[in-house]
Amino acid sequence: MTDGSSDELTGYEEAREPAPSDSLRTFGAVVQALREHAGLSRSEFGERVRFSKHTVESVELGRRMPDESFVERAEEATGNTGALRRAAKFLTRGEAGLAAWFRRWARLERVAVSLCTYECRLVPGLLQSEGYARAVFEGTIPVVTNEQLETLLAVRLERQRMLYERPTVPFSFIVEEHVFRRRFGDDEQMRGMLDHVLEHSAPRNVTLQIVPLEGGLHACLDGPVRLLETLEGRRFGYSEGQQNGRLIGDVKEVSLLQQRYDTLRSQALNPKDSRGLLERIRGEL
Repeated sequence: MTDGSSDELTGYEEAREPAPSDSLRTFGAVVQALREHAGLSRSEFGERVRFSKHTVESVELGRRMPDESFVERAEEATGNTGALRRAAKFLTRGEAGLAAWFRRWARLERVAVSLCTYECRLVPGLLQSEGYARAVFEGTIPVVTNEQLETLLAVRLERQRMLYERPTVPFSFIVEEHVFRRRFGDDEQMRGMLDHVLEHSAPRNVTLQIVPLEGGLHACLDGPVRLLETLEGRRFGYSEGQQNGRLIGDVKEVSLLQQRYDTLRSQALNPKDSRGLLERIRGEL
């Protein structure tokens, strides 16, 4: 995938030790293989890169995010193949409560200047009530522990703060009507979910449009899609399926997804009518 997204992420990493991620483990394995190929022990390699052998070990085991100086010196120590410089661009930290395939998107999401979401499966994560989110996580397979469930829930609710903490960023949501009619829990929980959506879609920077059941077929039926724009004017898309997600940076592909989203925006109910529909659904309970 040629998404070009690594450049966008470079300045957005937090200065803390990461939980292991697939990219960190892979990078570490490459460092170890190149070091051993060069016939260097960890202590000898550490002297060349000017880091302790314990730091070298942490990088090789995927426990530590290498800084730029480590990567450059490691390149020199292993023959300047360019492999480590290129691989370092795709490093991501592991984060508890976020699926591995979602983490890079989540980082871009936090610094985006606009966000668009089309959802046809479930209430978008940024609009989910605590009860709804808990029910979603309780239904996952494999079953998560109580501790894992609470972590997942805390991270999801934390993400929702973006809607209020970034009042100048436009958030657009287009959601199929049947998503809000799908039952979970009892009537009180359903009303709580709808009240939560109404509250979180009320700020001026948040737009919610609903595709009514009688709206017929449309151009976004291939599945959910998310779109964002960065401060630098780069546009990215994200699509997700069973146990996987894809960050999309190809200009033509993102442009096509944006065209589909804009077309669906014109076909969905306007925000006022969408809000009215939600209130009617709530009244039916």
